[in-house]
Amino acid sequence: MSPKVLVSRCLLGHRVRYDGGASGPYALLAQWQAEGRVIALCPEVAGGLPTPRAAAEIPGGQGVEVLAGKAAVITTEGEDVTEAFVSGARQALALVERHGIRIAILKANSPSCGNRLTYDGSFRGVKVEGQGVTAALLTRAGVQVFSELELEEAAKALGVLTQK
Repeated sequence: MSPKVLVSRCLLGHRVRYDGGASGPYALLAQWQAEGRVIALCPEVAGGLPTPRAAAEIPGGQGVEVLAGKAAVITTEGEDVTEAFVSGARQALALVERHGIRIAILKANSPSCGNRLTYDGSFRGVKVEGQGVTAALLTRAGVQVFSELELEEAAKALGVLTQK
């Protein structure tokens, strides 16, 4: 049985981004989907947020701080949407555990899914090193989290898992 990969729905061309748009599709992800490898999820939508929705950022840009209860996820309108982000992250973790997933491909820079950089909470386009809420929770669980900018690296990691 081929290993499953958790993939952000927006990267598969689903219009679930905060602005109602999509960030894909990508040929490699479509291939993996055709092979039955992909488990798709938008943590923000799974957590109960609508599409479209107000943009959200984490002051300081650290999803680990949100998980620790030390930071919140706030929208441009000043609404605290932390609960929805944490709920979506927990649903992603449940899928990972249910399907034995070791690799995730998540949307770069997102307050949920960013694996290396997130926005700093100023809503001025400033990025800082850090992970979004879902990426941080999955990383803590031992999942290798990649973005759409790292598909080649993700494919290599998946190849290693497939050989085991």
